[in-house]
Amino acid sequence: MTQHLADRTQPTSGPAGVTGSRPDWWRDAVIYQVYPRSFADGNGDGMGDLPGIRSRLPYLAGLGVDAVWLSPFYASPQADAGYDVADYRAIDPMFGDLHDADALIRDAHDLGLRIIVDLVPNHSSDRHEWFQRALREGPGSPLRARYHFRPGQGEAGERPPNDWESIFGGPAWTRTDNPDGTPGEWYLHLFAPQQPDFNWENRAVQDEFRSLLRFWLDMGVDGFRIDVAHGLVKAAGLPDMGRAEQLKMLGTQVLPFFDQDGVHDIYRSWRQILDEYPQPRIGVAEAWTPTADRTALYVRPDELHQAFNFHYLNTPWDAAGLRRVIDSSLDSMRPVGAPTTWVLSNHDVVRHLTRLGGGPARARAATLLMLALPGSAYIYQGEELGLPEVTDLPDEVRQDPAFFRRGARAESDGQDGLRDGCRVPIPWTAQGESYGFGSGGSWLPQPAAWGKLAVAEQTGDPESTLELYRAALAIRRGHPALGAGDAVEWLAAPAGVLAFRRRGADGSALVCAVNTTEAPVPLPELLTESGHALLASGHRPAGSTLPADTTVWWQA
Repeated sequence: MTQHLADRTQPTSGPAGVTGSRPDWWRDAVIYQVYPRSFADGNGDGMGDLPGIRSRLPYLAGLGVDAVWLSPFYASPQADAGYDVADYRAIDPMFGDLHDADALIRDAHDLGLRIIVDLVPNHSSDRHEWFQRALREGPGSPLRARYHFRPGQGEAGERPPNDWESIFGGPAWTRTDNPDGTPGEWYLHLFAPQQPDFNWENRAVQDEFRSLLRFWLDMGVDGFRIDVAHGLVKAAGLPDMGRAEQLKMLGTQVLPFFDQDGVHDIYRSWRQILDEYPQPRIGVAEAWTPTADRTALYVRPDELHQAFNFHYLNTPWDAAGLRRVIDSSLDSMRPVGAPTTWVLSNHDVVRHLTRLGGGPARARAATLLMLALPGSAYIYQGEELGLPEVTDLPDEVRQDPAFFRRGARAESDGQDGLRDGCRVPIPWTAQGESYGFGSGGSWLPQPAAWGKLAVAEQTGDPESTLELYRAALAIRRGHPALGAGDAVEWLAAPAGVLAFRRRGADGSALVCAVNTTEAPVPLPELLTESGHALLASGHRPAGSTLPADTTVWWQA
């Protein structure tokens, strides 16, 4: 099933537009997440694909981002939108083939964009060749040692091996049938039943993923976003949790199936491979941990380069809370020498325009705050257009497995079956059946109001969210006080206002002030006399007053 590039004679080099740039480019990079199903459809079948993405790369270069992260495009039955991988060396036909991937990487590099691809090492698809052989061969098969197969509890093995629950709801175990049709062993799946967990104590699993890293690095990718990076290693003996509603514990404590210390040996071995390649290649951990200090363990100097800052993403729009999480994030990364990352939206959570409340004004203010902080920032496709969460999708069009596993609509955070609402294809034009997404409609219905949010409609409008992002990213790239760093200088400000100064190595300075309240707030003279306003998320301050839900950057 694995595809091959017959005409490849040498690995793709790094991005032509940034060859020779500093080796620590990732410390202040702005990375744009593309969800391939929903970005651009190149063949008119209603589903986004690699040729569609390739055709829109100039848009991303013009937006001003440094790298593009692609969610999974591997061969997959699509039980979980591609996060159930059947073949890690092949492209799913719905997205194209390896020649399309090669062309996309080359075009991106020609435009000065780096490419980061998703890697899914916690689990495979149940259609993966290894798992299918394990089922066919039955108990005792060496292939079963590459997953977590266990006999059940009870006289006839009728109960799961332990009490672990799936992230998608229900038990984390499914029972198999033996080759002769009798009830057999159980296998572990922390997500959908179609996603059996790998056993990372098995040498074949370790060797396979080191080979996969080299396969894609040789293709020319510039790094990997590692899905469920905290989940690969399970506690010895797979002990019971001893309680139900385990989802409520995620991100609050170390669990026997998440954030086990053994994962760090894996990433040390991966870092050695990444460091073999020219033009620095990076690893980014999707690691849900109880504290920022535990997140920092994933980015020690001999492990990965970045880890998503979910503590920041989950912080409400509150000045005091934001200041605490900014301080704790910077403080935790400083000892290990890693950059802090900042993110507001992604393919798994409710879009921040909806989640934060307050409408477009608050979302724009949150963006300018994020882009003023030291470190690397992530943008999710469509947030630059001011897209809201789609909350009224009919049940019959939903495809998120969590929705069906739990059997009911979720209410808030995007983890309980509402993930489809942030995955609706984005609009490119005001007209057309799918607003320019493609010629054959859209795999999820788009709201009628999205035409006015299309790229073509916002381009050139100085008041639009798209042009705000373009302006902010241009200033961020050019201003010596923005981008990389590990600290902010907090300034005195009224209640509900965040104010801090960033200083550049050349002596320049920039002041950022954020009003998180719903009313205008008088500013101290230190801010109003600090210099001219470079950019505002909404109306510029009138005199010494900062409007509600507004962020302003001042040249100090």
